[in-house]
Amino acid sequence: MIFMTEYLVITCGGTGGHFYPGLSIARAQLARGKKVLLLLSGKNAEAQSRIAGKFSVPCRTLPYMPSPSPKHPLRCWQFLRGLFSGKKIARMIMQSEKPDAVLGMGSFASLPVIWAAKKLRLPVFLHDGNARIGRANRRLSRYAQLLATAFPAVNGNKVRCKCVVAGMPLRPELKQETLSKIEAIRVLNGKYDGLLEAGHFTILLFGGSQGARKLNDVFGRAVKRLAGKYGRIQLIHLSGVGEFSAMASFYAENDYPVLLLDSLSEMHWAYNAADLVIARSGGSSVAEINAFGKYAVLVPYPYAMELHQDDNAGYLKSLGAAEVLSDAALTEEKAFDLLEKLYLAGDLAQKGCSARRSDAWDGAKNMLDLIDRNCGAK
Repeated sequence: MIFMTEYLVITCGGTGGHFYPGLSIARAQLARGKKVLLLLSGKNAEAQSRIAGKFSVPCRTLPYMPSPSPKHPLRCWQFLRGLFSGKKIARMIMQSEKPDAVLGMGSFASLPVIWAAKKLRLPVFLHDGNARIGRANRRLSRYAQLLATAFPAVNGNKVRCKCVVAGMPLRPELKQETLSKIEAIRVLNGKYDGLLEAGHFTILLFGGSQGARKLNDVFGRAVKRLAGKYGRIQLIHLSGVGEFSAMASFYAENDYPVLLLDSLSEMHWAYNAADLVIARSGGSSVAEINAFGKYAVLVPYPYAMELHQDDNAGYLKSLGAAEVLSDAALTEEKAFDLLEKLYLAGDLAQKGCSARRSDAWDGAKNMLDLIDRNCGAK
């Protein structure tokens, strides 16, 4: 009989890159009829708790704990205060709840819960959503039975436990609708009064939560030139809230189809409509691009911790499904030349589909299976 973890505590916090994969695993645990509890920490914990509540995922929040920095003594003090108070609260919660295992999703927000779990002798597991395992997970690996990554790790030799690839736990709603390009464009036009054409080469451009401005400016101009030269080219542009007004002014006199939005919850519509994706290379973005079988132009965010976005981009490039441009060298001319080359190539769909992982949508299931197998039967 296969053992299934009856009650799992998941600790995550900080950015959406840590929170949303943890939430996806929590939802998968509930979907198989088992119990889960999210322990959230960070400045976004209250907002993240409300998001989790929409999916009936139980949550508790821990004290805010900023990442430690030797250059900022006050932050170090706040970190230590949050660490010890968070550890105490987490221990009390887990003593009461009695979970079977604890899963950390990376970042220093996981520290108090993982430390408390080891004091209680609970099995600890870790997940990292990047190709470069982060500092927090590397340090916590000494307490873990297993660390799973979204992509093959470039520094897997730096961890002190077993390291395997499980994939990225993606939001299940991204897969709820299987739409053709024609259907996706029809849905987008209907909801947002768009003028997109099903027969046009469609580019999806988004900068994510960090570093949208440069991508907006450089690629906005490059795509405009491309459309002016060849025609039958259109753009779905997710500008970010702070950049929307500036880009709306830029496109005001536009003579080719552009659907400009500040953000889009239903990203599967945009992916299904796109022939080419331009984006930063955060872990979730790279995993989603691969899951939808798309070819991409990736510009790693240059201020990402330990340049982990470079490694994420390198992974997709190694599969033959991406071109990578450095932020420092990014110019309108280079962007235009690359877009022109890709537009004329005519084989982007084949390359994107060929690179798609067969288990691209199974990250949450894979992680739960790993926990089940390594917890052992009771």
